[in-house]
Amino acid sequence: MKISEIIVAVLMLILSCLAFANPVVPDGDTEKGKEIAAGICAGCHNSDGNSIIPNNPILAGQYAEYTAKQLREFRADNKKSAKRDNPTMASMVANLSDDDMKNLAAYYAQQQPQTGVNNTNDESVLELGEKIYLGGNLDSAVPACSSCHSVTGQGIPPHYPRLSGQHATYIFSQLQAFRHGTRKNDVNHSMQTVVSRMSVKEMKAVSEFISLLK
Repeated sequence: MKISEIIVAVLMLILSCLAFANPVVPDGDTEKGKEIAAGICAGCHNSDGNSIIPNNPILAGQYAEYTAKQLREFRADNKKSAKRDNPTMASMVANLSDDDMKNLAAYYAQQQPQTGVNNTNDESVLELGEKIYLGGNLDSAVPACSSCHSVTGQGIPPHYPRLSGQHATYIFSQLQAFRHGTRKNDVNHSMQTVVSRMSVKEMKAVSEFISLLK
C-alpha cells in the first residue's frame, strides 16, 4: 500500500470513530416498524432485513436516517419522477406514510447485519477492489471509496451508508444505476461523477471487495 493510501485510511478511520462516538439515534417506533417489515418487506428482505437474495440489499444495521431517505425517494412527488427508478419499490412504498418509513428504518437499524454474498474468490479481482476502495485510481481521478464510506465500510452517518458485507450483486447494480441515471439521489451527484470514471471491471472488483468487509 502506498503512503498516500495509508494516510487516507488512517484519516477515514478517525472520522468513522468520531461518527460512532456520536451515533444517530433512530427516530421511529421500532415495534411498528417490525410489523411493517413482517407484512410488506419480508418477502424480499427477510423480516429482519437480512436479505438472502443477492439482488436485494441487506437493510439490517443500516443507518435509520439513510434508509428512511431511500424509501421516500422511491416515491414520485408532486408529479416529479422518483429519484430512484424502481417500479417494484415504488409500489411497495406507495401506501407508506413518512412515519411508517421512519418506523421501518428505525427497526432495521437495530437489527444485526449478516454477511452478504460475494461472487468470486479470484485474488486478482479482490486485490483490484481493495486498491480502488482504499486508494482510488489517480490516473482516472477516481477517489477512494473509503473517503466517504470509511475504511471498514461502516459508512459515516447520516449521508454515507454502511456498505460492509453487502451483496456484491446489489452493490454492482447500484453503481450501474448511478452511471445510467436511474438512481440520482446521491449527495451532490458525487456517485454519478465517480462511476463515470470507473471501468466495469473496477466496479465489479469494488463490489466484490465490499461484500467481504466486516
